[in-house]
Amino acid sequence: MLETLRTYTMLESPTGDARALAALAEVLEADAARAGFATAREGEHLLWSLPAREATGGELLLLSHYDTVWPVGTLAEMPWSVDGDTVRGPGVYDTKAGLVALLAAVERVVASGRPHPSVRVVVVADEEIGSPSATGLVRAEARRATAVLGLEPPHPGGDLKTGRRGSTRARLEVTGVESHAALDPGAGVNAIDELVDQLVAFRAVVAGRPVLLNTGTIAGGGRTNVVAGHARADLGLRFQDPGDEEAVLGALRDLAPVREGAVLTTSLLSHRPTWRPGDATEDLLRRIARVAAGIGRPVDGRPADGAADTNTTGALGLPTVDGLAPPGGGAHARHEWVSAQGLEARADLLEALILQL
Repeated sequence: MLETLRTYTMLESPTGDARALAALAEVLEADAARAGFATAREGEHLLWSLPAREATGGELLLLSHYDTVWPVGTLAEMPWSVDGDTVRGPGVYDTKAGLVALLAAVERVVASGRPHPSVRVVVVADEEIGSPSATGLVRAEARRATAVLGLEPPHPGGDLKTGRRGSTRARLEVTGVESHAALDPGAGVNAIDELVDQLVAFRAVVAGRPVLLNTGTIAGGGRTNVVAGHARADLGLRFQDPGDEEAVLGALRDLAPVREGAVLTTSLLSHRPTWRPGDATEDLLRRIARVAAGIGRPVDGRPADGAADTNTTGALGLPTVDGLAPPGGGAHARHEWVSAQGLEARADLLEALILQL
């Protein structure tokens, strides 16, 4: 498994880099077929399926991704290394180690010849930017699943994730009217000024709510002697409560220009609904905990702040538990690492879950 993880890590796979993603996808599909999966693609997203063997019941859906936040070339400054139990490299923790553990587990399940349910896996290519092209696919695949397991990293220490904040990436875009800033300023409509006022107004909507708002990027204008004709800002929003999510996103849609002649548009770049723990997820966690205890790999679970594709299935009310990738730390950070022993532990747990859930 360690050598497989090295192979995947050396194939850097940043979101949006079609060539790099294709190179890793080819290797992943070959390994998935070797493990026993039938493989297919939906665009850049990978679909793997394992038919049920002498078992009845619904389908087990597993969610993972093979894109990372690290651009090609990161290995030069953040090389693959193994120091005792600590494995480092771009994407090892989030979440290439999860793919390694899954494929090892399925290979064992197939070799055992034991009964198991139908298993379906979606490996997303744009998870790190909110899965804008994959969310519909995840929702469609979830319709026939009776349980969903996420292969994102766990909490520190290895506990699983039973809920997630809602996460939305939104864009505010303003079109104004350009004019000479000194000779005819009154003929212009400054898009930057309009955007600033809109951001202030929207921040007032969020104030007092348990909502995280981050203005991540802002751009506009061109020259100081030209009234700015265009401006835009991209926002990151995180929600704890579906009611706050509905109210804030509704207010975003209802924003209107404050300057005559300005045109304001708002759009969602990606949207993952708030996933609140419910009875179905708590029951699934209890079942997972029993299986884990039975093989000497005890786990517990609790909600997490970060978002992932399990937001989609959890918000639909499906029994969903995430964090089944191997433990480690430093997601999206230069010190990213994963536990070598954790690879084996999570492969053991995934094998047991496929056979016993």
